[in-house]
Amino acid sequence: MSVAPTASVPLQLQVVVESALTFVTGVAGFAVVAALAAAVAALVHRWYTREAVPPGVTVLLGLAAVALYLNTTTALQQVIGGEGQRLFAVGDVLRNVVTFTVAALATPVGRAAGDHVATDLFAVTGGRELEGEVSRVVRSVGGVTAVTVPERVDDVDAYDPVDDEVKATLAGKTLLFPRRLTTAELRDRFVTRLRTDYGVGVVDVEFTDRGEVEYLALGSRVAGIGPTIAPGTAAVALRADPPQDAGAGDVVQVWRRPPNPERIARGELRATAGDVATLVVDESAVYAFEPDERYRLVTLPVADRGTGDREFASLLGSADETMAVVRIEPGSELDGAPVEDVETAVVAVRPVAGTVEAIPPRSRTLDAGVQVYVVGRPDAIRRLERRAAAPDE
Repeated sequence: MSVAPTASVPLQLQVVVESALTFVTGVAGFAVVAALAAAVAALVHRWYTREAVPPGVTVLLGLAAVALYLNTTTALQQVIGGEGQRLFAVGDVLRNVVTFTVAALATPVGRAAGDHVATDLFAVTGGRELEGEVSRVVRSVGGVTAVTVPERVDDVDAYDPVDDEVKATLAGKTLLFPRRLTTAELRDRFVTRLRTDYGVGVVDVEFTDRGEVEYLALGSRVAGIGPTIAPGTAAVALRADPPQDAGAGDVVQVWRRPPNPERIARGELRATAGDVATLVVDESAVYAFEPDERYRLVTLPVADRGTGDREFASLLGSADETMAVVRIEPGSELDGAPVEDVETAVVAVRPVAGTVEAIPPRSRTLDAGVQVYVVGRPDAIRRLERRAAAPDE
């Protein structure tokens, strides 16, 4: 760019203006190069690692692009033209410092632009959420699988409800998952995302064949030892001398130490920390322990473990499955069907007249009025209830 010489502008001033314009134009060009390098790095990093690129990486890459150009053009021309003595001239050094400074300031802009493009336009696997038209475009091009949470989120029966804030946050939100997932794999990814990112304990969800959420209900599970304790029992911590090899799950007897040895209770050892042991015992035995006394634990053999109902209740309290009782209504889909047609595990059947049949054979016919005890996930139990309901329901 040049300025036309005039009588009022001295030739020396014209040269200065032209040099300044050339310098500013060059610095702006280098800033654009650094920003583009940072944008490409941010885009590739987001696509490959699913995370935003660290700011320091984009700054280094932007400055490297500028330095590469300077080393292969300006410095090379000076050496070839016999101007090697100008490599360390004060003016050239100042211009390089200004160029690198402006380029470093331009890299955050390129980093933000590249990350924005990778997240909102390409919707790569690193993006966790998209809204509105973007998710529909992503689904149409097949880059990822977009799953939109329904506006209505119900509560799972037999579980505490989740906070209303969590429901409000999830309602209408679009979550992204890798493409080419089966319905079962998509469901597992969806459930895992809600549990890890939003702290949901129980997820009851149904997907259509197209990968759309047809029904969603959430529940919370109380943390700690409480959900794993069977009814009629309680956990208690006491000072004791557990056997050397005793571990969680062992059935033990609690004895008073000499000189007056006496068996106090029997329970299940859950954890030990130094000389403090946590036991699960009958509720009636809780008040038999003295807070300042030290006890001795005796491990019982495997054949003498606790009853199966307590072990079952303990495992069921910490599992994804739950237990339910479903009544077969007259004229329903399951009226007259065998047990093998039930999708969930049938643990017992109570006929209209008679005693409970534990673990019925798969060929056992389910007549109207029969109550079926099943263990399964909430979504499977809900589908079973629909099949067992009367046609008019």
